[in-house]
Amino acid sequence: MSRGYASLPTSHLPGSVPAVIDSDPRLLKSGEANLQIFPPTPNTGLSRPWGYQPTHSVDDAPGGVGAVGEGNAQPSNGWKGFFSITSYRPYFNVDTYDVVERIIHSLYPHRGDFVEKIAHNPDMYGPIWISTTLVFLAAVLGNYASYLSFEPSTTDTEWVYDINYVTLAAAIFYAYICLVPVGFYFLHQFLGINSSLVQTWCLFGYSLFIFIPASFLMLIPLEVFKWIIIALVGLESAFFVGHNMQSQIKAHSNNWTIPVFSSFVLQLCLALVIKLCFFA
Repeated sequence: MSRGYASLPTSHLPGSVPAVIDSDPRLLKSGEANLQIFPPTPNTGLSRPWGYQPTHSVDDAPGGVGAVGEGNAQPSNGWKGFFSITSYRPYFNVDTYDVVERIIHSLYPHRGDFVEKIAHNPDMYGPIWISTTLVFLAAVLGNYASYLSFEPSTTDTEWVYDINYVTLAAAIFYAYICLVPVGFYFLHQFLGINSSLVQTWCLFGYSLFIFIPASFLMLIPLEVFKWIIIALVGLESAFFVGHNMQSQIKAHSNNWTIPVFSSFVLQLCLALVIKLCFFA
């Protein structure tokens, strides 16, 4: 009996499966038929819509762009148009550590040259995030400061919030962060100064961060204290912009007096506008 069973051709028994290697020699050459190797090697010429899929993104391909925040300079593929994400991608090549470090640098201008620090990788993420945060904080905290300092009178018996603070804050901060750097860029070109528009955007954007913690201090219902806070914050922000703009210009030209003085005055004017429009 055992000898009879042993002579049976096992390849024709019910339930037997022929080897895949015999039917498709391409798998044998590619090395994917070896089930002991996992994950299979992706270097094959076969399309694999099943099984293990490599987790490599498009950026990991040869010639692709490295991961954001790894310190690798992101090569620019050129301008692809206003409605293409690829056109704006190089300006967001930062991670949380980079943004926090630049924010801290803006609070302590004496730590070094901010423009030199961002020269190889200026970003727009920080300026957009900071200006948007200021829009909502100025609207909310401005109304709350008005509530704390409200005193009923014969004409105003109860406090009413002002919804127009949102529109006013958006107009002030977005117009400032968009138009002022562009104006300085054309001023630099007129004076024969070679400067970067994105670096100027980045510089003015991070200079606004100090107004975020100052907005919370402006809730204290003491008018003298409010003026002291806004004066100190305005001077610190103006010094940060003026000092770094001077460093940016002196590398290419000696005509830095007008741009530096103008940026200093504009930062002080912005601080005054914030005080009068939202925390009066």
